[in-house]
Amino acid sequence: QVQLVESGGGLVQPGGSLRLSCTASGFTFDYYAIGWVRQAPGKEREGVSCISRGAGTTIYTDSVKGRFTISRDNAKNTVYLQMNSLKPEDTAVYYCAARMVYSSSWCGYDYNYWGQGTQVTVSS
Repeated sequence: QVQLVESGGGLVQPGGSLRLSCTASGFTFDYYAIGWVRQAPGKEREGVSCISRGAGTTIYTDSVKGRFTISRDNAKNTVYLQMNSLKPEDTAVYYCAARMVYSSSWCGYDYNYWGQGTQVTVSS
């Protein structure tokens, strides 16, 4: 059974940092591109970042470039999202998602599997 479990969310002041983790089980992690998608209250889901199965390709939405960094540890079946210089507009539920791909460089926001999400709140 495919499972994606997010952790690391919470309440942080503007300018602060959080590191989200996504731990996967039930599939061959190395074959999957992994991404983070967020949804703020009253807004549509937004792709935040993606990392290819080979980790050679990473993409970020413009609003987080230079502040967020995605990485993966295939030995631990885990993807991380380091979030620095957080802003109130980063407040959202952050979902981890996965898609099996043949290309080692593919990255995007079209996913087959989703986690339950973790809440990130940026507020003073």
